Amino acid sequence: MAELLGGPVAQKICEKITDSLEAAKKSDKYPGRLPKLAIVRIGKRDDDLAYERGAVKRIEKLGMNFEIFEFDGNITNEEFQKEFIKINNDNNIDGILLFMPLPENINTRETISNFSPEKDLDGLTLTNMACLYAGTGGYAPCTAEAVIKLLEYSDIETDGKNVTVIGRSNVIGKPVSMMLIDKNATVTICHSHTRNLKDICKRADIVIAAVGKAKMIDGSYIGDGSVVIDVGVNVDENGELCGDVDYGSVFEKAKLITPVPRGVGSITTSVLSEHLLRSFIKKFDI
Repeated sequence: MAELLGGPVAQKICEKITDSLEAAKKSDKYPGRLPKLAIVRIGKRDDDLAYERGAVKRIEKLGMNFEIFEFDGNITNEEFQKEFIKINNDNNIDGILLFMPLPENINTRETISNFSPEKDLDGLTLTNMACLYAGTGGYAPCTAEAVIKLLEYSDIETDGKNVTVIGRSNVIGKPVSMMLIDKNATVTICHSHTRNLKDICKRADIVIAAVGKAKMIDGSYIGDGSVVIDVGVNVDENGELCGDVDYGSVFEKAKLITPVPRGVGSITTSVLSEHLLRSFIKKFDI
């Protein structure tokens, strides 16, 4: 029967943020205002709204500011790019959370090219991707970094361990795999074309589910004593939040598991807040 992972990690990160913000306020370079996050969203997807609520709650609790920019799903690409450039160029905004994927009517490549890497808190720009690949700073995607912090703060060894990552997105699957390789894990990236997925997962010491399908990973995918990290945020047939893991069946086989909600998501909003403060401190050279 599994033990739960997650909550204490977010709290430890938040304590560090609070200390750093208080130190920044005492600096003679402090600009006299709090760090501000812009949340940019097109439409109203349930999983986006769930994450947004968590991010807003975290930012407010830490004493920082935010503004939500919500756009209709039918907005034209030209209109959106004009608005996004205004947000990006606003000197009172220190970081931006841009919800992805963008709808088909919006040019994603153009949007990213209009995005300042210094304000890109979720590692979407090519500059931040290159920094992640090269291991030279920048901002990693918040959820990918949250998984790494979860492992580190929970004293879960990755050196030499077999890790299976289910999902290959630029937001989670690819970056978390790169970060795990840097921590000497042996990583297998699985996706919709992977054969024998269950067998691969069963052999893993750590399974990271980031496939975006509600309760897809059940107990038949998990070997006894595995660590299972559920990155998914989905809404099930009853309108309830759930992850990519079928929690009930996996709980009996895993050694450690993250719940949904109050698992990786709570750490992700803490990492987002940490990135916001980093951007603010760097901007004013505090």
